[in-house]
This record gives sequence, C-alpha cells and structure tokens, in this order.
Amino acid sequence: MSRSSEFRAGLAHSVPLLLALVPFGGVYGALATRMGLSLPETLGFSLSVYAGSSQFLALQMIGTGAPVWAILIGVFAINFRHVLYSASIGRHLGRFNGWEKALAFFLMVDPSFAAAEARASDGVVRKTYYFTFALVLYVGWALATLLGALFGRLIENPERYALDFALPIYFLAQTMAFRHRRQFWPVAGASALAAVVAYGTLGSPWHVTLGGLAGILVAVLRTPAGGKQAKGEGV
Repeated sequence: MSRSSEFRAGLAHSVPLLLALVPFGGVYGALATRMGLSLPETLGFSLSVYAGSSQFLALQMIGTGAPVWAILIGVFAINFRHVLYSASIGRHLGRFNGWEKALAFFLMVDPSFAAAEARASDGVVRKTYYFTFALVLYVGWALATLLGALFGRLIENPERYALDFALPIYFLAQTMAFRHRRQFWPVAGASALAAVVAYGTLGSPWHVTLGGLAGILVAVLRTPAGGKQAKGEGV
C-alpha cells in the first residue's frame, strides 16, 4: 500500500476514537486543576506520562496525601502492561529503526496497541499507518487535557456523567474483536480470573499487571513448539 493510503487509513481508524478520548482527557484536565495542579503541570503530565488510567490513579493518590514513592510504585504497576504490549508489538516492527521504535513505544496506548495487533493480523504494521494513528490520539489527548483544565470548572461534579468509562468500553470492544483467534478464550478467561482475584486480595492497580501476566502464561503454555512467528515489516 502507498504512504497516502496508509495515512488515510490511520486517520480513518483513529479520528472516531476521539469521541471517546476527548471526554476522558477533558475529565482528567478538569480533575487535575481541581486537585491543585497548575495548568503547566496538568498538561505536562499528559504529554510526558500519556496514560490515562495511571494519571487518574496518581491524582487520587496525590489527593490522599500518599508519598511520592507510593505514587511511583502505583503508576509503575498499572503501566506495566505497556511492557507486555511492547514485547508483543515489537515483533511487528522489523523495519522501524531504533529511534522510530522508541517513539512507537512511547506513543503506544491501549487503542494503538489494539489497532497495531489487528493490522499485523491482516499483514504488516507500517510506519505511516502506525504514527498517523498514534499521533492523532496523542495530540487529541493533549488538547482534551488543555480544554478540560481551562474550562473544566464550568462542569459541576463531572464524575456524575461517567465520562471516564468511555475509553475502557471502547477497549473492551477492541479486545472482543480478537475473539475468533484460537487461544482467545483460554487467555482472556485466565486474565479475567487472575484480575478478579488480584483485585479482591491486593486491590488496584495490581489486578491489571497480574491479569496480563496470567494471560501471557496461559498463551505460552498452550502455544505449540515451533509455532508460526509473525513477520515485521514497515513502510
């Protein structure tokens, strides 16, 4: 496929996600300023961390007066899934050079991971498609954060609208798109069970990491020796 067609595909697949991402980022921006963060701090957090769930967790822990080391551990635990994402997606980035891989991993969030995996299952993950998709979401998240920080005070009690559920619901739909893969239900079932047990015993955010690790363990144990390796290509 040409670069222009890959660019158009990246736009077509990413722009609709802004309907879910913008309210989510706006709620974060509004809550961050209500918690006492300045505008540069709020926007800088989104630009550097770029992980909605851990940003909300950090806000909650800051609000309870948690020490910095506890906040760092919590953010690391909930973001550890990105290490797993990178291990999976890295197999498909054979033609990305070093800095391009680093940028691809920095820009990778749940929707871009799901989109890249879906793209890889149909053929290859190309640079133009991936970076178009990922940058649209990154810029959209930053702008949503800025708008939320500037105008969020106009919304009284933003939690009542449950806007923070929009993106998790979308990612659930993306996950179910892989339900026809041979190992989907054993892996998904093991992840769900481990996450529920971890949430009931250890609490958030450990259920995210342990659920992901349980799914990976089941996938490894059930994968036949000499299984087909996905190829990595890019344009």
